[in-house]
Amino acid sequence: MQAINSATAGLMAATQRLDASARRTASWGMDSNVDLAKEAVEQIEAKVAFKANAEVIRTADKMTGVLLDMLA
Repeated sequence: MQAINSATAGLMAATQRLDASARRTASWGMDSNVDLAKEAVEQIEAKVAFKANAEVIRTADKMTGVLLDMLA
C-alpha cells in the first residue's frame, strides 16, 4: 500500500503544480514576468507526472489482485 500512498501524494503534487501554472498563465496579460514557454513546459511536466502516478496506482492495484488470486 505504500506505493499507492506515494502515488496519491504525487497526484496531488502534480495537480498543485498544474493549478499554480494555470494561475500564472491566466495572469499573463497583467504580469509581464510570466514566461509562457516556461509555463507550457511546467504544464507538460505536471501532466506527465500525473499520468505516471496514475499508472503506479493501476500497477499496484493489478499486483494486489494477482497476489489475492494466488492466495485464494
